[in-house]
Amino acid sequence: MQAQDLVNHIRGHRCYDHPLFRDWAAVEPDAETIGALFHHIQRLCACTRPALNFENGLARLEHNEESEILASIVKSEADHGLQLAAMAAHTVNRRSGKQLFTRLSDQQAVEAQLAAYSRRKLGGLPGYNAATSSLPEDRRVSEVFGRRASVDAESTYLNIGALLAIELLANGHIIPGEVHCLLDAGLYGLDIEDPEMEYLKEHAGEAGAENWHEREAIRAVEGVLDLSNEHLVLHGANDCLDSIAALWDVLDKGLLT
Repeated sequence: MQAQDLVNHIRGHRCYDHPLFRDWAAVEPDAETIGALFHHIQRLCACTRPALNFENGLARLEHNEESEILASIVKSEADHGLQLAAMAAHTVNRRSGKQLFTRLSDQQAVEAQLAAYSRRKLGGLPGYNAATSSLPEDRRVSEVFGRRASVDAESTYLNIGALLAIELLANGHIIPGEVHCLLDAGLYGLDIEDPEMEYLKEHAGEAGAENWHEREAIRAVEGVLDLSNEHLVLHGANDCLDSIAALWDVLDKGLLT
């Protein structure tokens, strides 16, 4: 298997073309539903940012260049949690026609209110944990990226696959999906030049952060992938894809269809 084969596999997975964001634009959900959606998107993004011990795992296997690539991706994600919270709060305010969020720069307060919307909208689903405002599917995604805490070879190769999958999803599915339902659909009167939309402005398009992340992740896989580990790298990619697809399924069914 070559790196391009894995890229093609990821782009052919159902998660890469999941209808979640198209349904969001079509249904025009109310403000609290949008808040609940953003809560689970925020949880996903938050668990994929920290490298934990992933860099060390790569270095232990003498993949030093790939360790540096990962470090550069992680460094570029600084402050993105704050930007995402501000965008979410701004969108909810626009949809509601009220100032439900008065301090968009207070990330902790914004995320707490988004979590409250999730509990209100999804708290009755089987396995929902009110203490953490999480679905079983959220927790599965966290488990996949929690492997980055381990430095053994098997975990590291699984992590390489998951890294490639999440970066391709972010650049080819998640960010374009957010652009579609938040901007292109024209539902909320938002503009990418709005200061509250800095998250999308920084991530989207050919010059955006996610396009660069995708290229770097492919380069990292090219430096690591061989016959001895390709089954683990593929497994890691599928774990990422399957877990996010399952999360999107629940959100789509529970909030949009």
